Amino acid sequence: EQGLQLLELGGSVEEDYIRIARCFEATRQRCCRLEQDGRRAREQLARVEAERAALEVKLKHARNQVEVEMKKRHRAEAELEKQERKLQLVLELLMREPWGNEALSREQCSVLSALAGRRLGAALAPVRRSSAVDESCQSLLSHSDISYDRTEDDVVRS
Repeated sequence: EQGLQLLELGGSVEEDYIRIARCFEATRQRCCRLEQDGRRAREQLARVEAERAALEVKLKHARNQVEVEMKKRHRAEAELEKQERKLQLVLELLMREPWGNEALSREQCSVLSALAGRRLGAALAPVRRSSAVDESCQSLLSHSDISYDRTEDDVVRS
């Protein structure tokens, strides 16, 4: 009878061992899948970090280009104001000199009077501005609203 019980116990122990082995195999397979998922995630992370680094370089170049273009614009605007002032002075001189009025036709005199009577830059603004860029209205993203905070550029990333 004891032998029989041992055989019965042995049978259930074998089944327990088989169940344990199956659980270990399922756990091993799950670990393999998780390891593959981790590897894919690390590869994707490396690709995204490389893309981020490339975009940061592009952003830095774009910021530098904007800075250069803003400096060019300021220089051009200063030169334009200087030239407008010179033209204003010439117009004022022509209007004051008696020989200037004689050398010019009535139509030219009236145009010069109109130009001299108001700010020259405002009178010439529609003519000198490029038609491709409408600067008559304030843009929602005016160049004066652009922030050039470079504190993020200096942050050390881990």
